[in-house]
Amino acid sequence: MRTVSWLFALAGIFLVAVPAPSYPIDGYASTNIRRLRHLQGVVEGAFKGTKPVPGALLKMEDVALHLEGLRGDSLAELPAPDPGLQKAVNSLFPHLHESYSLALLDITPGRPVRYAGRKETAGYQPGSVGKLAVLAGFFTELARIFPDSFELRRELLCGKEVRAGGWALRDEHTVSIYNTETQTLKKRQVQDSDRFLLYEWLDFMMSVSNNGAASVCWREAILMRVFGRRYPDLTEKEAEAFFRETPKSQLSDLAIAVVNEPLRALGIGQDEWRLGTMFTRGATARIPPKGGSIGTPFGLLKFLVMMERGCIVDAATSLEMKRLFYMTDRRIRYAASPALREAAVYFKSGSLYKCRPEEGYSCGKYKGNVDNFMNSVAIVEHPDGTTYLVAMMSNVLKKNSASDHMALAASIDKKVRGH
Repeated sequence: MRTVSWLFALAGIFLVAVPAPSYPIDGYASTNIRRLRHLQGVVEGAFKGTKPVPGALLKMEDVALHLEGLRGDSLAELPAPDPGLQKAVNSLFPHLHESYSLALLDITPGRPVRYAGRKETAGYQPGSVGKLAVLAGFFTELARIFPDSFELRRELLCGKEVRAGGWALRDEHTVSIYNTETQTLKKRQVQDSDRFLLYEWLDFMMSVSNNGAASVCWREAILMRVFGRRYPDLTEKEAEAFFRETPKSQLSDLAIAVVNEPLRALGIGQDEWRLGTMFTRGATARIPPKGGSIGTPFGLLKFLVMMERGCIVDAATSLEMKRLFYMTDRRIRYAASPALREAAVYFKSGSLYKCRPEEGYSCGKYKGNVDNFMNSVAIVEHPDGTTYLVAMMSNVLKKNSASDHMALAASIDKKVRGH
């Protein structure tokens, strides 16, 4: 798949997300996400295409939460660093730029939980990793509408279709649009007139990190908060009237609350992780940014732990979020490491780079000379049972750090597995 980039470019700032298709391949019957039907056909040999790596072939029933129950209850707070693992982590960074931060938690069944970190409370621009906050906010509002039934929530996701509108513009990221009748697949940018199921918007946000989809999902979470039980039957006309007639300052407060309150409920402080800006110009024109965005490896790791514990809304929601987080196609950056080929990887990456004129320097993708953030969060599950969570953030100027992230993934994997 061609890597494309653009979230916004303003005063030399470039917020970038790269595609990494997700959700278990057999999920079409449960979600109505149409591109999954095509991907399953590729796996089965019915359609031409590149088959996913072995670690990407889990089925829906194979995706599970590792920290439910008593074992997870012991992680209400992350443990002190394990001396052995901490020493191993420290040894990874002697020659790398200081602008690397890491939080790592080994939760392999049958052995004690082990934690290690490096500058894990340092703050970075989270980039598209922030879409995980939108995912949590969306499912939190969905649960307010149907507090007693995950199946009713799923029915709404499978059945309600919403239009992109100007909220989704402009974004160079393409999405995979599969026509189940003609059995044809097109990859193109989202257009104003596009209508997709809620499940598909969530999938586009996570699978190819589509920025327009993220803004649409955030928009719909706001509408769920405002209209509650009326939301399933809410019309586009009513929705647009609300956004048009509500003062922008109120909309900003509402938008920030929808995606940040769930993080605070999980015990993640605002200086550990917060989201303050929507993902497209079309969206920020309607809802101005407020409060800025920041992420720390420690805050991101806490989010992964709470998801594995089943604490983001409830166990069913946490499990569904994890499925949307699962990589089933091309792996990039940290997740591209050959050491992870056989492993199931649940992964999100994001970047932001900022350039300014400098003699002898030419601005390039992921090579900013003012800021050059690159972030990776992952859950790694090996066939032998080795399981760990990792959040890594970096800000190495003038250098595409993707190869370093990939090399570090192999080194971290080796340290965790004790080789």
